[in-house]
Amino acid sequence: MTPTPSIFDPVSTPAFAIRELSFLVFGITGVIFVVVAGLAVYTLVRFRGRRRAGDERREPPQIYGSTQIEIAWTVVPLLVVVVLFLVTARYIYGLERREVPAGALEVTIVGNQWWWEIRYPGLGIVTANELHVPVSDPSRPTPTFLTLQSTDVVHSFWVPQLAGKMDVIPNKTNRMWIDPQTPGVYVGQCAEYCGTQHAWMLLLVVVHPRDEFDRWVAAQHAPAREDPAVRAGYQLFLSLACINCHTVRGTPANGVFGPDLTHLMSRRTIAAGAASNTREALRAWVDDPASIKPGALMPAMKLSSDELNWLTAYLLTLR
Repeated sequence: MTPTPSIFDPVSTPAFAIRELSFLVFGITGVIFVVVAGLAVYTLVRFRGRRRAGDERREPPQIYGSTQIEIAWTVVPLLVVVVLFLVTARYIYGLERREVPAGALEVTIVGNQWWWEIRYPGLGIVTANELHVPVSDPSRPTPTFLTLQSTDVVHSFWVPQLAGKMDVIPNKTNRMWIDPQTPGVYVGQCAEYCGTQHAWMLLLVVVHPRDEFDRWVAAQHAPAREDPAVRAGYQLFLSLACINCHTVRGTPANGVFGPDLTHLMSRRTIAAGAASNTREALRAWVDDPASIKPGALMPAMKLSSDELNWLTAYLLTLR
C-alpha cells in the first residue's frame, strides 16, 4: 500500500530535518498565537459591560505613545525573525553541504510537460515516472544524489517523506539528495504549476532492499523481449509515429521525446500517475491520450479496434 505523502512521516535525513524545523516554527508561532489570542479574550471579558450612562458621549482618556510598549513590539518580533532565520540557514547549510561519498548512486531527473524522465548515468538505465533507489542503512548511509533539469517550463520536485521541494528550471541544474531508511513506495508531485496537467504530474519513489535493487537494475538492462505471438502489434508499432518519440531497446525505436518504453509494464502507472498500468487503461491511453490526460502531447493514432488490440498486446510484453 502506498503511504499518504506527509512531511510528518519522514523516512530520509533531509525530511527528518524539515520535520524538526517545522515543529520549531509551529512551536514559536503557537506561543505567539496563544499570547495574542489570550490578551484579546482577556480584554473582551475583563472590560465588557463597563460602559456607564453617558459614556457613549464622553471621549475616553487618550494615551499618546508608550516607549516601553513600542520597544517591546519592535524587539520581540525582530528576535523571533532572527532566530527563525538562523535556525533555517543552519539546516539548509547542513543539507546542501553534504558531500558525495564514493559509490553513491547518481540519478538525473528531467521534468517534462507532464512526466518525469529518470536517467541513471552510471548504470546505463533510462526509465520514466518511477525512481528506484536502494534503502540506506543509518549506520552506513548510502545516499542517492539527484540532478534536476527541465526541458520546457519550471517544475518542482517534491517527495514529502524524503526531502524538501526543489525547483526544476530550464537551462539550470539543481541538486539534492535523499537517503531513505525504510523500504516502500513513496508518492511525489510536481509542486510548481506547470500547465493544465500539473496535478497529474506524479512520481513514485520505490525504495528497495539492496539485493532487490540489484535485481531491478539487472532487469532494466535486459532488452525488450521478442514474442512471436504479438508480431502484428510489433510491426504496427514500428510503422507508426511511436518510434519517433519512444525508445524500445533492441528495436529500431529510438525516439527521445517521450518516455522509454523498454520496460513499460514494470511500472505501476501510466501517464505519470494519471492511470493505473492495466490492459484496459493502456488501451484507452493509446486510443485517445486526451481522454485520460487533456493537453498531453501524445497524439491519438486513430487506430481500428483490431489495431488497438494488436498494439496493446505488444506493449503488454514490454516488461
